[in-house]
Amino acid sequence: MDPSVLGVRLASSAIAPLIRQLFVREGPGAGLVDRPVRLSSYFSLRGERRTLTPTQVRGLALRLVRGAVASPGERPFPADEENAVVDALTRTLCALGNLDMDDVQAVRLGHRELARTLYARAAADGPAPDHELSADASVFLTSAVEWASLHILQFFTQRSTFVARTLVDQSRAQSEMIAKLDELITRAPRPDARRASFERRYRAQLAAKHGKLTIYGIDLTSTPGVWPLDVAYLSLMYTEEADEHPTRGTRPGTGGPGTEESPGRFVPAHTTTHLADQVLAIHPRVLLRGVAGSGKTTLVQWLAVSATRAAPDGPLGHLHGLIPFVLPLRTLTRHGERLPGPERFLEAAGSPLAGAQPDGWADHVLTAGRGLILVDGIDEVPAPERDRARSWLADLIATYPGNRWLVTSRPSAVRERWLADDGFAELTLSPMNATDVASFIHRWHSAARSGAAEPHLALLDGYERQLLTAVRTKPDLGRLATNPLMCGLICALHRDRHGYLPHGRRELYEAALAMLLSRRDRERDIPGGTGAELRQEPQTQLLQRLAYWLIRNGRTEMDRDRAEAVIGEALPAMPEAAAIGDARTVFAHLLLRSGLLLEPSPGAVTFVHRTFQDYLGARAAVEAWDIGLLTGHAADDQWEDVIRMAIAHARPRERAELLDGMLSAGDALPEGRERNRVHLMAGACLEHATELDPAVRARVAERVNALIPPPNPGAARELATVGPLVLDLLPGPGEYGEHESRMTVITATRVQSDAAIPFLARYADTPYLSVRSQLAWSWFRFDTARYAEEVIAELDPEGLFISVSNEAELRALGELGGRPLVQLWGTIEPSVIKEYVSRYRPKELTFDRPAHARSPWKLLQSLDELEGLALWLLGSPVSSDDWRELEKIPCLTELGVDARQLLTMAETLTLPELTDLVLTAAQPTEPIDVSAFPDRFPRLSLLTIHPMGPADVPLLGLDRLPESLEVIQESRS
Repeated sequence: MDPSVLGVRLASSAIAPLIRQLFVREGPGAGLVDRPVRLSSYFSLRGERRTLTPTQVRGLALRLVRGAVASPGERPFPADEENAVVDALTRTLCALGNLDMDDVQAVRLGHRELARTLYARAAADGPAPDHELSADASVFLTSAVEWASLHILQFFTQRSTFVARTLVDQSRAQSEMIAKLDELITRAPRPDARRASFERRYRAQLAAKHGKLTIYGIDLTSTPGVWPLDVAYLSLMYTEEADEHPTRGTRPGTGGPGTEESPGRFVPAHTTTHLADQVLAIHPRVLLRGVAGSGKTTLVQWLAVSATRAAPDGPLGHLHGLIPFVLPLRTLTRHGERLPGPERFLEAAGSPLAGAQPDGWADHVLTAGRGLILVDGIDEVPAPERDRARSWLADLIATYPGNRWLVTSRPSAVRERWLADDGFAELTLSPMNATDVASFIHRWHSAARSGAAEPHLALLDGYERQLLTAVRTKPDLGRLATNPLMCGLICALHRDRHGYLPHGRRELYEAALAMLLSRRDRERDIPGGTGAELRQEPQTQLLQRLAYWLIRNGRTEMDRDRAEAVIGEALPAMPEAAAIGDARTVFAHLLLRSGLLLEPSPGAVTFVHRTFQDYLGARAAVEAWDIGLLTGHAADDQWEDVIRMAIAHARPRERAELLDGMLSAGDALPEGRERNRVHLMAGACLEHATELDPAVRARVAERVNALIPPPNPGAARELATVGPLVLDLLPGPGEYGEHESRMTVITATRVQSDAAIPFLARYADTPYLSVRSQLAWSWFRFDTARYAEEVIAELDPEGLFISVSNEAELRALGELGGRPLVQLWGTIEPSVIKEYVSRYRPKELTFDRPAHARSPWKLLQSLDELEGLALWLLGSPVSSDDWRELEKIPCLTELGVDARQLLTMAETLTLPELTDLVLTAAQPTEPIDVSAFPDRFPRLSLLTIHPMGPADVPLLGLDRLPESLEVIQESRS
């Protein structure tokens, strides 16, 4: 790095004021002299007129270094070397006071030679300034000293005491050199500068493109349908299943199968739930599963936009400085072409800046580990091509380790542990709970009110109250309102139908199509694209053909030419549509007016959401009665919603034939996951079969019943997709042992209906802590008050952490008299927490959410009886003052904390009563030095290291630990 590159980061206007502070000010009457002046007399650190201390010189050096590294682009040296670079620069600048030369000699040397002289003089008093620096840091130091020397000489030439007579030409040349260098930086930047400039443009373009969100149904009136992402985004949750790990707070004899627990031990929860936008704060590589409409693509948008503006110390600080690459696979694979390398990421994704990126820029970003790669929609790649996509990902990760990766998929599109060999954690987007649904409904109506005329405001207020009551009291409606897409449709239809809502998924989609296809333009007073109107039925028929072509070809995106050809084949049989014009005209009409088609890039067409494609494709399959095609794809995840909706569209005899065909297809498969999946799919279809031959229904129930109880959590979650009817098939308490009971309860808690509450209440008195923990953790899935009364109130609190995700649950827990062990993982105001802990005095408390980043410390002074405390995933570092608050808790014997937080613990601080310590370690992690633990925790008897990824955590200083201290290094591999 030469001075011009450093100048890109710290221009003359910024560095000159810092350099001037190194020198004494001229007194009154200063004028020209007839001989040179010694440098030591200028320097503020020397002589009778010194005005700086060595500490202040270091402060100037620190400002210079931080100003250089704070600019966009790659860091010039590793972050952990900042103090060493500042110290080296301070030593070098202080050498000015020891130079045996005058200002004339210094100016004649030139800035590079002066820098070398300063460096040599500093080295004469001890080791070379860069003797402990890496190569990158050493190059930066050389550049910084040269850049400073250039401005030092400029300072000399502008002093009134300078011998202007002899050096006027050199002074002019020096000024010209600095001016030209600044101009060169602006006009012909070095590669670093071009990259930094491009990154600024790219970040701005990403924020503009992905910073908007469509709210379905809002655009039926004058209210805009597209809203700023900041306003419309709803923080969803993701779930992490740790199948082989015990539940937090497990005690001896009551843990999960195969676990041996010490008394009072803290470990991370068996199943943990966190804010979805924090997913990459914990795991650098994530495969995130979610059902259609669950918010996967919206989360990708949110992460991309957040990375463009995340503050380093904010809740999304882990995204600070990262460069997002948004890669929608449906676009990348539209023509079946080879998946792109980094140099083609922008081009393949349709970025308008693809041609402007500097050569090698993407490779440079990924090599430096600054990439945020967001791969959206593995399920939208045809099944035969997914192995190719996996190889593509594996090659990228092997070539560019150290970046952050998020891959999204529908739940069943790829097998479990599909990317585990590449270090990916597999997580699942949680369905919206009652609090999320209420929040969404409020935001939707707030958005609608912002564009509504005065007479409609009172109506919207009434609709909001009415709908909030309906989703709480009508089980069928509550089952539908589980993701943002469905909630948006429900809100839109509720307003559109003046408070009346259809029942069931099929009826909801039919009403949505009617709203979008026939009422949308009428309400907005917009004629068709050609001046003619096209009724709902011909529009639906044409859209069905497009949807069915996409489904049969395993695609979610098609070329515009292909779409026009499909429509052209249909027009001879549809005179009403043909009257509008040719295929191109009709397609343009559908694209502009239906509200169901999008053009994500020039020449490409897709449905506004995959759900509408599946619904319309199912209707086309039933009308064509392609039963062989449907049953032949019963094991294909891309056809899951298509088959469900086909059962809903079919007539009774057709339903029976289709379900029998599915059972036969499943029976023909060998024992295993695919066979089970087909039978469970048949079971899940029963909720859409309003009329069905009882014999067929019995045959389906027989196959489903054979899969009960499920053998593992994955099978339990899949079984829950059958819906509430599975509750009648699940075994009751006492029929099986602990493992089977827990799998049964997992299934029931995943059934999205309050109809599961009476069934779960039967398990409340179970002696198994793992089962009670599953019941306590699942509170957020159900109606708060009813679940508290029927389930939480009946759970034995011994050794059981009650998981609380919101303020309503915490208040309900208080109404039950409080509980001694509480886990807080939702967004809860500190004042509400303080009220609870002050009144009910819990013995053990866990903060498991970044939202509590600063709140625990204000509460600790009132927890003098607290025996156990866990602080997982805090958004901000634990300061030394925070640690001193911990020291004031007299009874604290158990502590769980992120290992990185130990770095701020003062050397003199001790926790004398602490016996159990659990440290979580994010992946990848630095080694943990445990050598000082005997001094800091003199009574420590158990140390547990819990990695948040597959790799073991290296420990330093184990030889310093006493033999009485047991160390457990857990593994998640």
